[in-house]
Amino acid sequence: MTTINQFKPDIVFHPGETLAEKLEELKMGPKEFAIRTGKPEKTIIAIIKGDSSLTSEMAVLFESILKIPADFWLRKQFRFEEYKAREKRALAIESAKDWAKCFPIADMVKCGWISVQTKAEEKVAVLFNFFGVSSPEAWENYFFNQQLKVAFRISLAHTKEPHAISAWIRQGEIQASKLNCGTYSEVNFKKALKDIKTIIANQPDDFFEQLQKMCLACGVKVVYTPCIKKAPLSGATRWIDDNPLIQLSGRYKVNDRFWFTFFHEAGHILLHGKKDIFLEDIEYSEADLKKEAEANDFAVEWTFSNEEEKEVLNSKPLTIESIEGFAKKFNTHPAMIISRFHKKELLPYYLGRDFFVKLNFSDN
Repeated sequence: MTTINQFKPDIVFHPGETLAEKLEELKMGPKEFAIRTGKPEKTIIAIIKGDSSLTSEMAVLFESILKIPADFWLRKQFRFEEYKAREKRALAIESAKDWAKCFPIADMVKCGWISVQTKAEEKVAVLFNFFGVSSPEAWENYFFNQQLKVAFRISLAHTKEPHAISAWIRQGEIQASKLNCGTYSEVNFKKALKDIKTIIANQPDDFFEQLQKMCLACGVKVVYTPCIKKAPLSGATRWIDDNPLIQLSGRYKVNDRFWFTFFHEAGHILLHGKKDIFLEDIEYSEADLKKEAEANDFAVEWTFSNEEEKEVLNSKPLTIESIEGFAKKFNTHPAMIISRFHKKELLPYYLGRDFFVKLNFSDN
């Protein structure tokens, strides 16, 4: 995290101030000094007034005449330019205070995405640093105007909470940047999905670590990004460079929903290629309902297929014990079957609740 509180001098003077003082000390006028340096008098006057910058060439000439090292003048000029740039930056930060208020900063701090800041200006600064932008306009160009087609190819302009959603998306990008993986292999990813089904069936404590490791081996990055206020996404899929990224929130922190979402996102990767970005559980203008339906069908096929469902329903009687047996046969978790039957009202809601596992992401 970039340090926000750094010492900044109250004021820094243009090197022309020092030049004026030295010429007065030497009782030398601008005209004589201009002749001695071989520069136009108007150039020297502009430097003295602070209207023109002192170049490296001039610094070397000043050294010969004033016996003050060139690097002294160059440091003076650099400090002055930095000071003026920071003044301009301070005004930009001041004007961005209202923009910063749109973000769920308390939640972002709680999740460790940004550091705690009390002053409004510091909150703006950490948000700029978090998003890697220099202004609200730059943030808007990235997330609204799609000016970087290769990075983020949809607009959040018409979502209900674009600021919170953009924060969640950005955190996923940051997490993904820390993961190393090789070239994406569609063949290997399809093979890995079969092994991932075993993780579903067994639901080990380190399920996410195993999932992430298997996917990375295929060139697929998977990250867990907790939900924050006003950004109720279950997951998202997009390509960053040449690797697909699956970003999961574990929104309900229950195994059946988590795994269905994962396979839904995997479906987007395998069925829909690199060009689209998919955000789950929110409305956005580029949403493709047909592709969402295809990803749902893909998730159904992998977690508890329609054919498997028919087989279970054709067995009588339908009991929790029989469901457990079918889950072992299909290499899935009983919760995947029970949740389907709950949703279709084929099983009383109170039956099978013990099979829904609360997920713990605290170590991920």
